[in-house]
Amino acid sequence: MTLFQLNREIIECRQCPRLVEWREKVAIEKRASFRNEDYWGKPVPSFGDPNARLLIIGLAPAAHGANRTGRMFTGDRSGDFLFAALHRAGYASQPDAISNNDGMELSDAYITAPVRCAPPQNKPTIEEKRKCSDYLTRELRYLKNIKVILALGAIGYTAISKELGLTPRPKFSHGLEVQLETGEVILCSYHVSQQNTFTGRLTNEMFDEVLARAKEISSKK
Repeated sequence: MTLFQLNREIIECRQCPRLVEWREKVAIEKRASFRNEDYWGKPVPSFGDPNARLLIIGLAPAAHGANRTGRMFTGDRSGDFLFAALHRAGYASQPDAISNNDGMELSDAYITAPVRCAPPQNKPTIEEKRKCSDYLTRELRYLKNIKVILALGAIGYTAISKELGLTPRPKFSHGLEVQLETGEVILCSYHVSQQNTFTGRLTNEMFDEVLARAKEISSKK
């Protein structure tokens, strides 16, 4: 099994009936502004450099973002913010992520999520998260060089903390750093959602500082 093969398995997953129904319904009905596009409408695989030292973990695909384009954080406002920052930090080959064939490449960074299908109201159930967690467990085995895990939001932080058996778990806060016994560092940021970036809760400067810190930590290890 390789990361490529694991991603192929993820794409074919139909374990959660509610998520399957929702993602496919959205792909048929579409948003008016994307009515002429073919939606992905399947689980979204991870994306990036298999030899990365930085692992970025979010929540789940957006209904008209990654569920439309087939690539993590691609095609919505959250992705616009994230990839522009990754480009400024030297992790992304270009600032704009439009589709899964736009030429975007990541260097030293890998993007994943604890849930691979777009959930209704962006709220996966506990059982759906449990079923999907196996993919993250297996993925971590293949990512041999990870030094920093950047958790976007409290949900991403909780997911990776449970996965790595972090107890007790410090309370989530922007800029939180947690040193793991295995040597990796969990680094936290507010999620790159519109709710945070449009209100100024998370600014470009704040996120640039987090990415700079991630690069600083990973370069020392």
